[in-house]
Amino acid sequence: MSGKREGSILIIDDEKGMREFLEIFLGNEGYNVKGVATGKEAIRELKSNSYDLLVVDLRLEDMDGLDVLREAKRISSDIMAIIISAYATADTAVEAMKRGAYDYLPKPFDVDELLNIVDDALHSKDSSKKLSSKKEKDLHFGCLIGESPQMHKIYELIEKAASTKSNVLISGESGTGKELVARAIHFESNRKNKPFVVINCAGIPETLLESELFGYKKGAFTGAISDKEGLFDVAHGGTVFFDEIGELPMPLQAKLLRVIQERRFKALGGIEEKEVDVRFISATNKDLEKEVIEGRFREDLFFRLNVIHIHIPPLREREGDIPLLANHFLKKYSEELGKEVKKISTYALTILKDYPFPGNVRELENIIERGVALESSNIILPESLTLSNMKKLSQIEDKRLIERIPGEEGFNLDEIMNEIEKSYIEKALDLSKGSKARAADLLGISPDSLKYRIKKLGLDR
Repeated sequence: MSGKREGSILIIDDEKGMREFLEIFLGNEGYNVKGVATGKEAIRELKSNSYDLLVVDLRLEDMDGLDVLREAKRISSDIMAIIISAYATADTAVEAMKRGAYDYLPKPFDVDELLNIVDDALHSKDSSKKLSSKKEKDLHFGCLIGESPQMHKIYELIEKAASTKSNVLISGESGTGKELVARAIHFESNRKNKPFVVINCAGIPETLLESELFGYKKGAFTGAISDKEGLFDVAHGGTVFFDEIGELPMPLQAKLLRVIQERRFKALGGIEEKEVDVRFISATNKDLEKEVIEGRFREDLFFRLNVIHIHIPPLREREGDIPLLANHFLKKYSEELGKEVKKISTYALTILKDYPFPGNVRELENIIERGVALESSNIILPESLTLSNMKKLSQIEDKRLIERIPGEEGFNLDEIMNEIEKSYIEKALDLSKGSKARAADLLGISPDSLKYRIKKLGLDR
């Protein structure tokens, strides 16, 4: 038996064996559980007693499970509900979500999968109650979002860095949110009312970058028909953010070092030096220490920039932040695109949590935006997700099939199709960590169909 869990659950299923099994199973897990056979019994029970969660079968003898859910919501608007059914379809799943269900689980299901969803549903309800008394910075810091220990550490470093004038170096893979951290430091500092100027070292040609930074005088070069302020002029009193500082050409590294050391610079073609008051924040997805060792980055500049170091871990190392970020992007793009997509299914979230996200938060945002844009219902299901590893798998299988198009000798089509089907099922089981219910959902087939295919292909051995 697991440790004591808190929460009261009402089971509504006219199949006696299933109802009694769920009562015993969830009761042994520590929950306070009661089972009833009909929708009318359930409504009477809900009017007499308070419950945190319903587990209700879609088809009951006396009424539809979705009608029970509607009545339950009228009695207690914050009650959570999980719909279970042997007649699972995408349409009924969507309708269940419209009626306010937390999730939809096809029969037969893995008991561990059910327990996970029950735990998540009750945790979600408890979190909603506590959220109003929770400090906003526990979940957000400016435009940053995350409640993992790694993110809380970053929030602390941002606050400490913002209270100083020291230069900051932010490291991390592409897409982790380095510019958001830089902006948070600026807007938490006493420079927040001054400019925050972004300089993309990889996006501006070397021949233009110097003039963009320092500005130029009329006649400094062909085409300089008037004086032009540089970005250091624009940023005076504020913050300069060098994105991808590792791409800065070596000649400009020397000139930047002088600006940092002396707080002075000359415009191209100029004679007089200008004083500048800026705070330098830099970001890189490269290992700058390695770049220094290999002679591609100045050691003295590295030490000047790296006074305070903030490293942002990749998203795969803080998977607890994935649901929070995914739901944030869901709300954002539902509003922007005028869609009524209000939920991400538990299976879809599980797939996201298991995905390595080579593109980090930026890739997650793109996946959710695409899912919202293309979704015709009000829930993101697994088939709504476009993940790069599944795309690569499809491309590999297509290539293997093309390579085996027969010549005069012919081939065994059934054998090849079985091989391809087997590889997809193995991949789905791998992504779902062995859960057949999740794998079936990912493949777009019923659990019974998956079990048949597993047996047919010999995967059960």
